[in-house]
Amino acid sequence: MQTIMKKIFRIYLLPMLILLTVSSCKKSFEDLTKNNNVPNSVPSSLLFTGVLNSLVDLPDGQNEIYDQYYIYNYNYYGNNTYNFGSGSDYYTTLKNVVIMETNAAASGGAAINPYEAMGKFFKAYFFSKMSLERGDIPMTQALQGLNNLTPKYDTQKAVMIQALAWLESANSDMSQLIANPSSGGTGLGSALGGDIYLNNSLVAWQKVVNAFHLRLLLALSKKAISDPDMNIPAQFSAIVTNPSKYPLMGSSADNLQYVFVSPTNYYPQNPDNFGQNGSRQNSSQTYISLLTSLQDPRVFVTAEPARYYVDNLHQSPTAFSSFIGADPGLDLGTMYNNAGLQKYSFINRKHYYSTYTGEPSIQIGYPEQEFNIAEGINRGWVTGVSAETHYQNGIQASLAYYNIVGNFLAYFYRPGSTTGVKDAANYDVYTIDFNWNTYYAQASVKYAGGATGLTQILQQKYLALFRHSGLESYFTWRRTGVPNFTTGPGTGNGGNIAMRFQYPSTERSANGANYTAALASQYGGNDDINAIMWILK
Repeated sequence: MQTIMKKIFRIYLLPMLILLTVSSCKKSFEDLTKNNNVPNSVPSSLLFTGVLNSLVDLPDGQNEIYDQYYIYNYNYYGNNTYNFGSGSDYYTTLKNVVIMETNAAASGGAAINPYEAMGKFFKAYFFSKMSLERGDIPMTQALQGLNNLTPKYDTQKAVMIQALAWLESANSDMSQLIANPSSGGTGLGSALGGDIYLNNSLVAWQKVVNAFHLRLLLALSKKAISDPDMNIPAQFSAIVTNPSKYPLMGSSADNLQYVFVSPTNYYPQNPDNFGQNGSRQNSSQTYISLLTSLQDPRVFVTAEPARYYVDNLHQSPTAFSSFIGADPGLDLGTMYNNAGLQKYSFINRKHYYSTYTGEPSIQIGYPEQEFNIAEGINRGWVTGVSAETHYQNGIQASLAYYNIVGNFLAYFYRPGSTTGVKDAANYDVYTIDFNWNTYYAQASVKYAGGATGLTQILQQKYLALFRHSGLESYFTWRRTGVPNFTTGPGTGNGGNIAMRFQYPSTERSANGANYTAALASQYGGNDDINAIMWILK
């Protein structure tokens, strides 16, 4: 009997020993796989830097084509068609925003801290931009990883309401943190770091948040009457008329702009990549003709005269009639031939190609803010404030950006020069006589109020956003029809300018049921680039 008991005891003991051994090995394995020489989590400041880099829309890309600023004339490099693909995808960036917020809280940040406040701005910015491009998008159920691989789509209205709420809350949180910095907590999560734009200043960021808030409210202008529950005019008025609660940009010094430095991040158009860049694209008629019709001096800084008219027809290089843009709707073969004959204005080489750092790329700027305020006043959303004052502020800030503050020098590349765009000796220099009062006194420029005044505001905004703010000029045209975008064989799409971008192709296979439901509820079941989204109805 005793022998039997010993055997039973050993039988039960063996599994216990095995279990203890396995558990011990598992713990040891986890310890061995940790690399104590590298961080096990990413600091919020580093994630912040990455998100800020994702925010920038650089010049010299397809957005300029869609904005009808600067267009291709040779199909090998690209074309001017409005055959929209899937547009921007910021979901990975937004996942990093969530991690940034979590890590800030875990490293000393209070419930309200700078990274949490900035996270609200980022969510409003990225979700609204994807919605402006496509319509309904996954938002509420997005960013859940393995917990939800098939998120439902939120309606565009829901996305916009949430984005506006985030911006309102971000402004409130920033006010608290600015008034009482210690309320943000302690440690790394309590103070911004890694800011490539505004030197970690919440005071500066609050102005950006409110300027963007105005932009997004104007994007909803067609819903100001049809959807009164959104209180769009009232929200707009509250921001403009209460600067103590909603600080706004006071000058271009407050711009959110991406500054290029050498040698780490060259301006896209610089001496090293001039090559075919100088001839494969030319200025668009949409942009150039608006400048010349207004006798606007910015044309002398951003473009060069068409040499055919200067050299063959002996026109003055500083005559507005010497600046010619190509119709974006032209067949590329025709445009290419004309470009080869120098019948179009090319981008100004001195301003854009002669240095490695170029001009800062404005993402959200003071000139746009002033035009947006002027538009809101013109629409009757704000009373007791002068639309003309903000309209003038916008024009003058844009002129000053190009150093047009009186008589100024214009540089045009000399034909036949062989030593490159960096050589100052290769440019002819002209003094341009500019007088603000004379310019503004033109009937086409002086603010007229009413419908004419609205068109003037939108035209000047278009000129100010040249090479800046990504698709904002396209979004404004889509909402207002200003300025006049042209179409033809060169723009494709059956003579239409596309109204929206498509959904990513991966949605069809990875989130098919929700993708199909979203198309059915918005666009008759088709992922149609010419369909009209809710915000435009």
